[in-house]
Amino acid sequence: MIESVTNFTDLFSPAIALDLLAKLELQDYQQYDKSLIKLCFNDIQPLNRLDEKGATDDLIALFNCLFLSQNVILVRGDDEPEYFAATKLQPARIVFAHGFFASALHELSHWCIAGQKRRKLNDFGYWYAPDGRSEAQQAAFEQVEIKPQALECLFTLSCLRHFQVSQDNLFADFDTSSSTFAADVYKQVQSYLIAPELIPKDAQTLLRAFLTIHYAT
Repeated sequence: MIESVTNFTDLFSPAIALDLLAKLELQDYQQYDKSLIKLCFNDIQPLNRLDEKGATDDLIALFNCLFLSQNVILVRGDDEPEYFAATKLQPARIVFAHGFFASALHELSHWCIAGQKRRKLNDFGYWYAPDGRSEAQQAAFEQVEIKPQALECLFTLSCLRHFQVSQDNLFADFDTSSSTFAADVYKQVQSYLIAPELIPKDAQTLLRAFLTIHYAT
């Protein structure tokens, strides 16, 4: 697995964060109850603190409040991440791995990208090959991970945390040095910052919340 030569921290500063928040405020949020969104911030502490469980507890509470009307909940998992579509008996569940904050942001980015049709399918109906992929499989994996990891990067930086891309292929038996994945994710983040209207609506809502908590209060 190659080491990223891209410093994602360079993409963000307080000025950039506040500019992004201002641009997001101009987007159409009529589908959201603004009083509910404000209520969701109550008792939420900064999400960059070292108390991992406390940070993930607050992230869960914030997400579950913001998206209450969408019949979906964020769930701390003990094992690998998984998405379960809603049933007649329970809401959709975004299960993140091992209680890790970073895993939660990663799974939320996939949920935001998936859209309404894929959210009706377990694991969004996506193909997935585990660690140890072939070179062709890895290339396909990286291609579909660019936008989710770009969103994850924005989520992470807006929570004042450090972001690093993940090729998720520790046991690769081929040369990965020619991969442009980190640079591709970096460029996608730049594109989102230039034109935040291209960010999926639910991701805009999450970003708006994270930026408000960490930069506007």
